[in-house]
Amino acid sequence: MDEERDISDRGPARAAPRDSLFLLTDLQTVDGTMLGKARIRNLSATGLMADCERSVSVGTKIECELRGVGKVTGVVAWARDDKIGMAFDEPIDPQLARKPVVGLQQSMPDYLRVHQRQTPRR
Repeated sequence: MDEERDISDRGPARAAPRDSLFLLTDLQTVDGTMLGKARIRNLSATGLMADCERSVSVGTKIECELRGVGKVTGVVAWARDDKIGMAFDEPIDPQLARKPVVGLQQSMPDYLRVHQRQTPRR
């Protein structure tokens, strides 16, 4: 396999370390046109790579909501079939997307709850 071809297929050079993860989001243009769902594969302070429901052209200004981060805007830096690379307009803290979601009270069935015996107070 031609090593130079492999390197050129990766897209532009990256300035920030990437963190692999799987997040789902909806993509839309900054004027509100829905572009479908996307599965984020990796995330850095300056951008992301995602698998999209449909192709999105290079240069398109897009936005999406990232769990723990909020709304991010940027431009499609590269696109290959249903994969895109998005360069953010402003850097983010990618670790915020990994934090557990707090505040959602989910009902847990009784059989899954850990029952602790109450010890009487003296």
